[in-house]
Amino acid sequence: MPARARVGRRVRVPKTAELVAGSLRRQIIRGELAIGDALPSESALMEQFGVSRPTLREAFRVLESESLITVRRGVHGGARVSAPDPEVAARYAGLILEYRQTSVGDVFGASAIIEPACVRVLAQKPPAGAVAQLREALEAEKAALEDPDALVAAQDRFHGLLVELTGNQTLILLAGMLRYIVDRANAAHVAVEGTNPEHTAQARKGHRAHVRLVNLIEAGKAEEAAKLWHRHITAADDVVNAAGPKTLLELLD
Repeated sequence: MPARARVGRRVRVPKTAELVAGSLRRQIIRGELAIGDALPSESALMEQFGVSRPTLREAFRVLESESLITVRRGVHGGARVSAPDPEVAARYAGLILEYRQTSVGDVFGASAIIEPACVRVLAQKPPAGAVAQLREALEAEKAALEDPDALVAAQDRFHGLLVELTGNQTLILLAGMLRYIVDRANAAHVAVEGTNPEHTAQARKGHRAHVRLVNLIEAGKAEEAAKLWHRHITAADDVVNAAGPKTLLELLD
């Protein structure tokens, strides 16, 4: 017979500050408190929730850590609503991955799974204006070919655009978290190798791959586009990891 469920097991009761933070968080996420809105004064919130000032300020610290509010101290201070920041999620995910001793190559590997799938979706049914946006991003890359830092930023934006154009918000968030780490790996690589002629040749080769990809997307050649993009990301992983930081902690500090 199955063991009888334990009766009277201790249940964690949320702290009052967590309850206050939860109530304000729901209002922000639901749009009841708009981005840029000032929260009511501390005295008004203390009365509304029936809490002390230290408890309210602890709730504020929770929401600040989530980038849902910004708090200015002083006579003219106060709390204002902020948009949820994907960078906060990306940094926290990076810490978890680092704790698990994840390599930078592992992150590139995840990108090599997600981004080609997005490319396949785009090539199968590109949304209106998608190819024009991609070609505009290519022009930004072309204009930055002589500037290693600007070029790596433009190429990273191109990668991000491929995911954004799918319109899938979950993919956009997940891929954005990976790009946050990959972008920093690319920037670290450029800081070391940016003036190296071999790096310049690789960067131009990357740009040409981007051009070929857009041509394949425009032609509706989904499988060819996905395979090209998988090879491109895998090759970038090999180049970046040959000279760049090997741990996420080096990138995220």
